Amino acid sequence: MAEEVLRVKDLEVQFKTAEGYLSAVRGISFNLKKGETVCVVGESGCGKSISALSIMGLLPANGRIANGEIWFDGKDLVKLRQDEIQKIRGNDISMIFQEPMTALNPVFTIGFQLCEPLRIHQNLNKTVAAKKAVELLKQVGISEPERRMKQYPHELSGGMRQRVMIAIALACEPKILIADEPTTALDVTIQAQILDLLNELKQKFNTSVIMITHDMGVVAEVADRVIVMYAGEVVEEGDVETIFNDPQHPYTQGLLASVPNVDREQEELTAIPGSMPSLNEKIEGCRFHPRCPFATEKCKLQHPSMTMIGNHKVRCWLKGGQVSDDNINSQRDAL
Repeated sequence: MAEEVLRVKDLEVQFKTAEGYLSAVRGISFNLKKGETVCVVGESGCGKSISALSIMGLLPANGRIANGEIWFDGKDLVKLRQDEIQKIRGNDISMIFQEPMTALNPVFTIGFQLCEPLRIHQNLNKTVAAKKAVELLKQVGISEPERRMKQYPHELSGGMRQRVMIAIALACEPKILIADEPTTALDVTIQAQILDLLNELKQKFNTSVIMITHDMGVVAEVADRVIVMYAGEVVEEGDVETIFNDPQHPYTQGLLASVPNVDREQEELTAIPGSMPSLNEKIEGCRFHPRCPFATEKCKLQHPSMTMIGNHKVRCWLKGGQVSDDNINSQRDAL
């Protein structure tokens, strides 16, 4: 059995607003094994990126971890001082941000930004760090790396900037790599190249990956296990084949129903009605019930807990014996 490298338990993240503290992440729990890729999926605003920033210790000033634990290397990251977190961040746990143009500093060269984590975390001198930086640029497929070292972010294409971000993230050979929608702003061809590169580097360094995305096509290509989030909660979790072939939660079913299939002619895509609730919206019972076509009275009144269904978990009353499987299947077909 693979070694566990990260465990998140009952994580709750809140933001201070004029109305008081509001929860953006509501008691999520998951683990990550060595060499595993876990994809966290869901609509914008569901808490995916906030969960990742919590692990990195990079919450904005008005955010706080109100409850929960984040265990890495025998330490609860929630309880560490900021200077202790800084020794881990960028060294043992790295992150590729969604938009490299804003993540890279526009006033420093690529070489300076790539050498910085090597000098800080690995105590390399300027010459050795520069040599390793060139090798890293070669590894991520950037041509003429010596020339690129002297360039600034604005002088590179979007795909090249993303490769630079990957090189920076992998500079110290981290145990965990968090990729926050790393292909969102790229065209389809470059997306495929970046995903292939991430997979290749993962195999080489045996790195564990948390991939944050809303693209189910990306999930199908790279995931070992999938975590589906809705309104700050995990609503379903399982291996990638189970999630795609036998989704249990109506929200997961809706996400998959909205993905185009090139093998089907004249396919009509079905959108999930409504929109994600705001942080201050009070919802009794299941948080998905206002948008769920299968909601019962119990769904509207009582909040469901995670239940084991086969080899994966689901947060849904429909799978708690309230509705027959035949009824659920017929409703699913209607999506």
